[in-house]
Amino acid sequence: MRVLPCGTTGLLVELDALDDVLALYAALEDDRPAGVLDLVPAARTLLLHLDPETGDAAAVEEAVRAARPRRGPRGARAAGDLVEVPVVYDGEDLEEIGELTGWGADGVVERHTAREWTVAFCGFAPGFGYLVADGDGRRDEWRVPRRSSPRTRVPAGSVALAGEFTGVYPRESPGGWQLLGRTDLPVFDLDRDPPALLVPGARVRFSAVRAGS
Repeated sequence: MRVLPCGTTGLLVELDALDDVLALYAALEDDRPAGVLDLVPAARTLLLHLDPETGDAAAVEEAVRAARPRRGPRGARAAGDLVEVPVVYDGEDLEEIGELTGWGADGVVERHTAREWTVAFCGFAPGFGYLVADGDGRRDEWRVPRRSSPRTRVPAGSVALAGEFTGVYPRESPGGWQLLGRTDLPVFDLDRDPPALLVPGARVRFSAVRAGS
C-alpha cells in the first residue's frame, strides 16, 4: 500500500489488486475516518476527499493504515443495497460470448443471472458502474475481450461484458463492450437522489425477462 497526497484536499491510496481496493473501501465506509468527505474507488486505487476545514491528512493516513479490510465476497459491504436489474437477453454479441466462454448463449444467461454482482467502482460516463462477480474464482471465468472494432452507438440500457466486468450503459454512447442484452431500468436519472443507481458497494442481481414484460 502507498498513500500519496492528491492536490490540497485528497489522499490517493495505491493498492495491488481490485480485491484490495474493495476490501479497504468497505472497511473505511463502515468506519469512515474523521474529516473524510468522500471515498472514490477505482481498479487499483482509492481516493479520499478530505474536508478542507477539518480533514487532517496525517491522521487520515494513519487511520487508513490501521484499517482492517473486510475480506467478504469480493470485499462487498454486507449492508450494501441490493439492486434488481431485469434484462432481455437478446444482445448482438450473446452468441459470440457463448463461444468465447464455451458456455453457449443459454449458459451465459444462466450464469449471469445466478451470480450476485458488486459495483466495484464507477467511470467512463456518469452512472456507469463496473460490476464484478462475487465468489472465489469468479473473476477469470467472466474475462472476455472488448470488441476489436467499437460500436459508434450503443443504446442506453445495454447490458454488456468486457474484461472481468459487467456494465449497464446509462445513456447512448460509443462503446466497445460485448452486448448481452438490455434493460429498461434507468440506472442514471438526474431527478433521483442520488442520480446513479449503481454506486460503489451496491449488490446487483440480474434477472431474465421477456421483451415487453
